[in-house]
Amino acid sequence: MHHHINYQPDILGNDFEQTILPFPDDFEGKVIATLIRKKAQIKTNKAVLYIHGFIDYFFQTEMADQFNQHGFDFYALDLRKYGRSILPHQKYYNVHELSEYDAEITQALDIIGQENHDSVLLCGHSTGGLTTTLYAAHHPNHPLIKALWCNSPFYDFNMNIIKKKMALPKLSRLGKIFPNLRFPSELNKWYTKSLHKEFYGEWDFNLDWKKVRYPLVYLSFVHAIFEAQKEIHQGVKLSIPALIMHSHQTKYPKRWGKDAQSSDIILNIKDIEKYANKIKGNVTVMTIGNGLHDLVLSSLETRQTVYQNLFEWLKQNNL
Repeated sequence: MHHHINYQPDILGNDFEQTILPFPDDFEGKVIATLIRKKAQIKTNKAVLYIHGFIDYFFQTEMADQFNQHGFDFYALDLRKYGRSILPHQKYYNVHELSEYDAEITQALDIIGQENHDSVLLCGHSTGGLTTTLYAAHHPNHPLIKALWCNSPFYDFNMNIIKKKMALPKLSRLGKIFPNLRFPSELNKWYTKSLHKEFYGEWDFNLDWKKVRYPLVYLSFVHAIFEAQKEIHQGVKLSIPALIMHSHQTKYPKRWGKDAQSSDIILNIKDIEKYANKIKGNVTVMTIGNGLHDLVLSSLETRQTVYQNLFEWLKQNNL
């Protein structure tokens, strides 16, 4: 299916373009995803495909520019029911199985291939890191995917061990039967505020799409994540080199302060490390000092370290 893809100017301006990907109806009706693109100045056969996290969408323009400057065409997906792709009849972020996202990842990769690329770095942040790790594991020797970069991947729930062992399996089972039940999300209230320039951060993004508060989460989401994480916990095998980055510490700030500006306050980095080290293959696990949960949104000095390490690693792996 080689048809010409029509791009429109994207909301981010500055040569960002987007195209809508339609899919068969799901349990809520009509479904779309959005592919965003920014091409490098110089023609290249290398591309990046970035997948955002939960309660999130693509707005990290500096990351796209970094990839462009290093000779990659940049692509990102806003998954179904997130950001640019939310439709009026849909519940935000509503998914029953993480594999639902495979459709847009596969289609995005097909388009990237059609647009004269033969080498793709698959990237994912948080839930996107979990999704891309599993996608890469399920598609070994994919003709395009040459490496994986995960930015604080969601390999485990950040909760105390009793809750994790007792409550989580029950919640997951319940979520399969009652997908629309809601459960306290316990997301740290300082996270979005640490990022957005209207509060304490330096970034501008849509607060409907990346919310300051999200007190209740659908049990369908807990189920989808729990099932996907089970596979990670058993140890998946990758046929491509992977770079997995996380902050040096997790904190649980009750008030605004240094911790919220220099820690992962969403996931437990010990969990990320533990399960990253269970992945079989050529895997590099890297600690980023003072990293925020989304490492590329950390302080200038910290994110410069992220990019320096990332591009060095890509060079070492001949990418």
